[in-house]
Parts: sequence; C-alpha cells; structure tokens
Amino acid sequence: MKNRLRELRAARGWTQEELGKRLGVSRQAVIAIESDKHDPSLDLAYRIAALFEAPVEAIFENPHTGGASA
Repeated sequence: MKNRLRELRAARGWTQEELGKRLGVSRQAVIAIESDKHDPSLDLAYRIAALFEAPVEAIFENPHTGGASA
C-alpha cells in the first residue's frame, strides 16, 4: 500500500529508528512500510495517523480508489 510515511518522518527530522521507537516497532518494520514491502496492521496504521495528527487516508493510499484523499 503506497504511503507518505517517509515524507512525514523526514519533515519532522526523525530517523527510521526514532519513528520505530515512537510507534513501538522495529526500524526494520518502518523500512518495510516505507518501501511498500509490508502493509501495517490496522492498529499500527491508526497509531501512525495519531502520531502525525492526520487521518489515516492522508498517510495511506486507499487501494480501492487508487489515490489518497488528502
């Protein structure tokens, strides 16, 4: 699932390791999500959205519509 996680993380000046710690996941998990190799669980997607104070749809592309609604 395409996402804006790398862009949002970089805008805050966080490393992948820092983001992982804030979310309670490994740096490898952040890398996998950022590179579209792994889709986050619904719970993790909501935690990411809460951390960035944005709706899930502003971070993750809805595969059923072909684009984000942000």
